[in-house]
Amino acid sequence: MSDETTEPTPEPTAEDIFEQKAVRLAKRERLIGSGREAYPVAVPVTTTIPALRAKYPELEADATTGETVGIAGRVVFQRNTGKLCFATLQSGDGSRIQAMVSLAEVGEESLEEFKELVDLGDHLFVSGEVISSRRGELSVLVRQWQIASKAVLPLPNMYSELSEESRVRSRFLDLIVRDQARFTVRARATVNASLRRTFAEQDYLEVETPMLQTMHGGASARPFATHSNAFDTELFLRIAPELFLKRAVVGGVDRVFEINRNFRNEGADSTHSPEFAMLEAYEAYADYNRMADLTQQLVQNAALAVAGQLVVTWADGTEYDLGGQWDRVSMYESLSAAAGVEITPETELAQLKEHAERLELDIDHPTHGKYVEELWEHYIKRDLTRPTFVMDFPVDTSPLVRDHRSIAGVVEKWDLYIRGFELATGYSELIDPIIQRERFVEQAKLASKGDVEAMRLDEEFLRALEHGMPPTGGIGLGIDRLLMAITGLGIRETILFPLVK
Repeated sequence: MSDETTEPTPEPTAEDIFEQKAVRLAKRERLIGSGREAYPVAVPVTTTIPALRAKYPELEADATTGETVGIAGRVVFQRNTGKLCFATLQSGDGSRIQAMVSLAEVGEESLEEFKELVDLGDHLFVSGEVISSRRGELSVLVRQWQIASKAVLPLPNMYSELSEESRVRSRFLDLIVRDQARFTVRARATVNASLRRTFAEQDYLEVETPMLQTMHGGASARPFATHSNAFDTELFLRIAPELFLKRAVVGGVDRVFEINRNFRNEGADSTHSPEFAMLEAYEAYADYNRMADLTQQLVQNAALAVAGQLVVTWADGTEYDLGGQWDRVSMYESLSAAAGVEITPETELAQLKEHAERLELDIDHPTHGKYVEELWEHYIKRDLTRPTFVMDFPVDTSPLVRDHRSIAGVVEKWDLYIRGFELATGYSELIDPIIQRERFVEQAKLASKGDVEAMRLDEEFLRALEHGMPPTGGIGLGIDRLLMAITGLGIRETILFPLVK
């Protein structure tokens, strides 16, 4: 804080902003007209605000250091009074330092120009001695100053929260004014670095697969379609990298992962975004149990990297425990217990339909598996508080997963639920090309009946399988949702620049 105090000011109106912009543009012209620059290519910075904060954490009041520095930051507070002016400069990480511009140090002309030309929001360079003010605030006693970038629009009120809509539409402002926004963007980078570090420790290789594909596959989702002029063909934005990563495994990349952008032409809500970040990984000679262990390790390592512990504190102050060994429950067994009636892979479709209709569940293109999954979500999903692996899914909703080794009618698939939403999914991958073709054919039948999320028959992928894919385990994990689990935020808050109307 500055040595001076001030009362919070009300949010400027559109008329205020228009008037302020005109005044600021005039100041810009004045700078340029006097031969100075409003937007210099560089300023002689010698250190950073965070570095000074770290170097002088407890400087006594009225202390001097004898060290002269050149620093720059955005002006987020200023008070111009008589012979001494104060400005608070903020760095990109939110660190702040006080600049003290006095008549004795800069002279009358420079002091008056400072008062007349510098506004909130400007990037300002100052050079001078590092001192502590009479109130003990780490400061730079300015001997020279220069505008590094003139802001022609004012900042929002630094004392009040932006609305959620304003935060996502103008994330650049959100990052300037809000600590949580700055924390979240850095937490995301920390999470990605942790994921890569964990994979590197386990000899995984990171690769990149196409975003533009001639055939969408790897998930049940409606794709975005586009057209390539060069190839004169319809293309699809990737809904998942799975089928290409499996080609890599066929080719001998036994441990492979990708952190990628996926696109699904679906609804948007607190846990879904049409564009999102996804981690997928595949390991030869592993199964879905091994991949569940790996996923728990990935998530827990990421939490430790961000929070320093496995009990994370969400933005609303809630504590959530990501530690310990996570529960594993059977989808069919847990559904039967919750519904009060036994439901198995052999349960007739008519019985499932009757049950769903009693609960007024509306299910598009219903199959046995879709009924089971919708019923499970109705009865159980909202009550899952601890991190939980839900094991062994219906076969007809999991066309890329191998049949369970000992339970008929289900496949070796799990979904990981944290905070009540699905965070990740894992498979023992289907590697038999004959059965995979049969599954694709069944999906094609659903597509012909109007199921826009059904997969297409991918001959090139089948040809790869026919060359022999080793037994493999795979996982898909949402990066945005991982941030949600660690921070407690909604998906639009975890994405730096989310898609909005």
